[in-house]
Amino acid sequence: MARAPRHIRTLFLSDIHLGTKGCQAEALLDFLDSHTCDQLFLVGDIIDGWRLKSSFYWPATHTAIVRRFLDMANNGTKVTLVTGNHDEFLRKYTDLAFHNLAMVDEAEHIAADGKRLLVIHGDQFDVVTRYHKWLALWGDVGYSMLLVINRWVNLARRRFGFGYFSLSAWVKYRVKQAVNFIGQYEDSVAHHCRQRAFDGVVCGHIHHAEIRDIEGIEYLNCGDWVESCTAIIEDQIGQFSIVNWVDEPAADNVINLPDPVVVASAEQATRRSA
Repeated sequence: MARAPRHIRTLFLSDIHLGTKGCQAEALLDFLDSHTCDQLFLVGDIIDGWRLKSSFYWPATHTAIVRRFLDMANNGTKVTLVTGNHDEFLRKYTDLAFHNLAMVDEAEHIAADGKRLLVIHGDQFDVVTRYHKWLALWGDVGYSMLLVINRWVNLARRRFGFGYFSLSAWVKYRVKQAVNFIGQYEDSVAHHCRQRAFDGVVCGHIHHAEIRDIEGIEYLNCGDWVESCTAIIEDQIGQFSIVNWVDEPAADNVINLPDPVVVASAEQATRRSA
């Protein structure tokens, strides 16, 4: 018998990249089937306009995700779409609102404990994206090639009984320049929030899920639904945690998930020791 979905206060998703073959749409649909929320923030790069310009790819599962978001709004969830660089074509329509749907370039979220959080995609703090777009586009091509290789790698791993492995994430987290970029990006976002007197920030863009304190600023990155299938969730008392849907046991996908705070702290401890 199907179990009831797990209800949370706020759900943050970013970097879904609908319109690309790398989007793990089936996993996201399973995640959405297993959760309900009072408020949903879509934190940029939900639709990949860059990829759709070069080659059109839009399977039925991608339409199903858009419909699911609309259904959530119709059923009472407040849905806020924050634009990103890959869906920058939507920025001309920002500040539009209809019923429970809103499209903005940035948003403010008041957590259950009263903290003020800036919600922003984060491409504004990526020097390559802002000032060298041609280089960002070539990097996107190389990244897409890694994702294609990754699909074949995981096909072989499944045949031999191994779990999911993200080749692109493995490369990114072991190249010194990429690690330095992530650190500089996180510091830049936190500095911006501090200047604007926010208590924290929820962002995306770099496909690296993280929750950590940066000199008094609570930094939360949603990760993505291409490499890692991660989300940020807020519970009813204002605690935030990372959920990694690839790593969640199948039996616990709906209820009886590990305590969110434990999930987040365990992942952070692993990264610090790596």
